[in-house]
Amino acid sequence: MKPVVPAPQHPPEGPALSDAPVTLLARKNGSMSQSETQDKVQQAQPSVGSIAAHRPHTVSAPVSDLDPDLDADLDAYEESQDGQAGSTLPQGRFLDRERSWLAFNERVLELAEDPNTPLLERANFLAIFASNLDEFFMVRVAGLKRRIATGVATRSASGLQPREVLEMIWARSRELMARHAACFHEDVAPALADEGIHLVRWRELAEKEQARLFTLFRHQIFPVLTPLAVDPAHPFPYISGLSLNLAVVVRNPVSGHRHFARVKVPPLLSRFLEASPGRYVPLEDVIAAHLEELFPGMEVLEHHAFRLTRNEDLEVEEDDTENLLQALEKELMRRRFGPPVRLEVEESIDREVLDLLVRELKVSEAEVYPLPGPLDLTGLFRIHSLDRPELKYPKFIAGTHRDLAEVESASAPDIFAALRQRDVLLHHPYDSFSTSVQAFLEQAAQDPDVLAIKQTLYRTSGDSPIVDALIDAAESGKQVLVLVEIKARFDEHANIKWARKLEESGCHVVYGLVGLKTHCKLSLVVRQEGETLRRYSHVGTGNYHPKTARLYEDLGLLTADPQVGADLSDLFNRLSGYSRRETYRRLLVAPKSLRDGLISRIDKEIQHHRAGRPAFVRIKVNSMVDEAIIDALYRASQAGVPVDIWVRGICAIRPGVVGLSENVRVRSILGRFLEHSRIFAFGNGGEPEVWIGSADMMHRNLDRRIEALVRVVDPGHRAALNRLLETGMAATTASWHLGADGVWTRHATDAEGQPLSNVQETLIDARRRRRGTATP
Repeated sequence: MKPVVPAPQHPPEGPALSDAPVTLLARKNGSMSQSETQDKVQQAQPSVGSIAAHRPHTVSAPVSDLDPDLDADLDAYEESQDGQAGSTLPQGRFLDRERSWLAFNERVLELAEDPNTPLLERANFLAIFASNLDEFFMVRVAGLKRRIATGVATRSASGLQPREVLEMIWARSRELMARHAACFHEDVAPALADEGIHLVRWRELAEKEQARLFTLFRHQIFPVLTPLAVDPAHPFPYISGLSLNLAVVVRNPVSGHRHFARVKVPPLLSRFLEASPGRYVPLEDVIAAHLEELFPGMEVLEHHAFRLTRNEDLEVEEDDTENLLQALEKELMRRRFGPPVRLEVEESIDREVLDLLVRELKVSEAEVYPLPGPLDLTGLFRIHSLDRPELKYPKFIAGTHRDLAEVESASAPDIFAALRQRDVLLHHPYDSFSTSVQAFLEQAAQDPDVLAIKQTLYRTSGDSPIVDALIDAAESGKQVLVLVEIKARFDEHANIKWARKLEESGCHVVYGLVGLKTHCKLSLVVRQEGETLRRYSHVGTGNYHPKTARLYEDLGLLTADPQVGADLSDLFNRLSGYSRRETYRRLLVAPKSLRDGLISRIDKEIQHHRAGRPAFVRIKVNSMVDEAIIDALYRASQAGVPVDIWVRGICAIRPGVVGLSENVRVRSILGRFLEHSRIFAFGNGGEPEVWIGSADMMHRNLDRRIEALVRVVDPGHRAALNRLLETGMAATTASWHLGADGVWTRHATDAEGQPLSNVQETLIDARRRRRGTATP
């Protein structure tokens, strides 16, 4: 029977682009003022990835799931499959990745809307939603607009034309942003007030509170403000990306002329100011209440908050540059001047002022988002940080992995001795990062028998003990090679800083291969033991970032296995020197062998199933987009192989389509931790094969990055990983289920209305029981 695939969903007709006339002192953009050129790029807060990209201080996603490049041209992919099984699969079999990403962020919003989520965590999820959407516009929408403008954009794998995708994004994001604002104003803010946390506007403050904030304004806010006028002598100022601003209209009482000015809300000051215990007011409200201090002698007629999002992606032509570090630094300066992609305004804004902003900022009406104030709810990260533990998830402190220390004590475990006995499979944040991976590198740095350390760094923390350990090792005479990925999005400044610091300490620092990002998570330690050298290795799914290791769910393998050590030696030699090695013993490495290696294993499951042997495919990733991988999974489903996919963010596969994917199930789990690990498990005829590593199923990971998966060989570890996958997919586990139409449905309660099992809380409780501290 021919598979029945739902037709691609085409968006409603979007609003026409418009250049509305400006009547309020409209002028063409001029050169920037000196003060504006000093504005620092505002970094987006971490995203639930993005539950972007994935950074300290909160559970996030990174929007690390985002990439400016559009999906591969479907026509080109299908031509490459001519005569192969891929060409027999139906059109319309791929879900749209942009719609899928927006659906992911909607799941984040559902956690904020859920009254069963602890109250301050609901505020945190509202902030994460906002931060995620910022990065989505800065990267994906910006990339789409750029490709449309240059005429190189092609239809997406879902069948939508680029303009259709853009209009869908405008319409869908508008709906979600309205829902987001309603959740804050109608639900979360009133609930916070009931708990003594009042988020108020200036007009709601008592006279004493206003007087206190006036004193604060005079001494700590006023000195850093710079009002910028717009008139024949002052061109319209440059508006930096993600900055919060006040559009101010004043009148000269002598001449009667109206004037426009812009006041930037200082990004380095606290977003919410405490007017009195438990009462917080937005910073822009305090500034707006004292505009007369900024424009003495003028009449302040009106003021409106607005916020601009710009293209923040980088384009570095690596093949044409002699020094990648210097080229990236120059490109980081240009990033600040990317074209606008979204304008958020208070819904009460005067039409004349809005017309001025639209014209001067060169945005279309479709890119204007009127919202109830306050704008920029990423400021709720500040509210989440309040010391109210009863309104948050119960505190959890990870313990040392039992294979590293059977009985925890004040003394540090001997990592090398433990690894000589067995491989150690780590599961963060349930297993402590500091007493495992961090201790592994710190012990290596201090051990006089260690001769060399080789390390990849994609993202790390500002006060990284990992970097400190590498510096200590180099200063003690050890050979230290560090591959710093200076192109890690939104961490470029930090990674350039670490690269220079490591170089100054004597480390050999390299930046990977031209044209490829190095995303694999690898550590290699070479130790002299008697007459021989032994190699100790770590292969992980997450960054060497001690802070996010407490918030991100990740896996890591610590091993003294000679094959893994030899593989890492070969791979590091490729990264630091010249090598064309493409095959490894226990690794699959992108861009050469990873996609083909996974597809060949999926195809083998078809053979096992046909022969009556146990067969299954179980995958846990952040994103499932790659058409070749998806088509292989479709073929496996058609052959009768059960295919389970646990995905956090984007998913382009259509499950449950008769004749195509009725054997495919897709689940998503979001919660207090960011699900970040990648697992690939195969039935393999009764001898399960399991891999873990850094790669998601996206074009960028499989074609434009160095990624590595390691095969897990310990039977107990393989069984544990398969149990984890089964738990995540179980009907008794709370999760979202993906339908053939691309719609995600939340399953949080059973038929009797009782809460389903929370996989993260189950794992936390298991660790507590192991230490005798389980919750009652």
